[in-house]
Amino acid sequence: MNSFDPGSYAAEHFAFVFAEGVATITLNRAERKNPLTFASYAELRDLFRAFAYAPSVKTVVIAGAGGNFCSGGDVHEIIGPLTQMAMPELLAFTRMTGDLVKAIRRCPQPVIAAVEGVCAGAGAILAMAADVRYAAPDAKVAFLFTRVGLAGADMGACAILPRIIGQGRAAELLYSGRAFSAEEGERWGFFTRICAKEELLSDAMEFAATLASGPTFAHAMTKNQLEMEWALPIDTAIEAEAQAQAICMQTNDFERAYEAFAAKRTPEFKGD
Repeated sequence: MNSFDPGSYAAEHFAFVFAEGVATITLNRAERKNPLTFASYAELRDLFRAFAYAPSVKTVVIAGAGGNFCSGGDVHEIIGPLTQMAMPELLAFTRMTGDLVKAIRRCPQPVIAAVEGVCAGAGAILAMAADVRYAAPDAKVAFLFTRVGLAGADMGACAILPRIIGQGRAAELLYSGRAFSAEEGERWGFFTRICAKEELLSDAMEFAATLASGPTFAHAMTKNQLEMEWALPIDTAIEAEAQAQAICMQTNDFERAYEAFAAKRTPEFKGD
């Protein structure tokens, strides 16, 4: 794939809107609290992969319809069929769902999750995989895999969640499968902020628009370093950041910022 045009993209398994640099994905099976299916998993994975080839997309917002974020894998369309599959099919499925998390983490755009109501199972993983999470006061997040007889180790949860909220808290949640509230999530650092329910999406969109108007090449570099440096020793990470920053210093946005500062005006970034 050499390019991807978000303006002409027609989503099949969720709602998709692109405007002014912000791509908004809305899981929209509201009558079932927006569960995922085999097809929606795959389409989300492919869309996030395509964002790497869409320079017009500056930020991404993911939300749910009908007052809930996502109830996880559809019980009838995913869970039931999985009980009938052989190991090769099961492994293909778990690798595919993990590929969705990889795609979210590796796309160059900052991803913002607007979480309200139910956010469970794979829905909690989607929120976890985002770069920034806003919550409505009624958000309830549960990594409930053990409640259906599965490991808490799902789609990268044992690697990513401890880095967000700490090892002990992550272990307690992944062992118990219990839900935590918006207040707990904000206190632990899972949620960046709690918004009034009626303002949740608009607040997330406002932040997305702010990022979209900023130095988007630098944002992509920041996301790349945040992802890459997890596995690096400190000395190696510092060297990686030295190289990353030197690259950013060659951008036109860096020069624009200097000129704006010297002229005592607000810089207008263009992402180049």
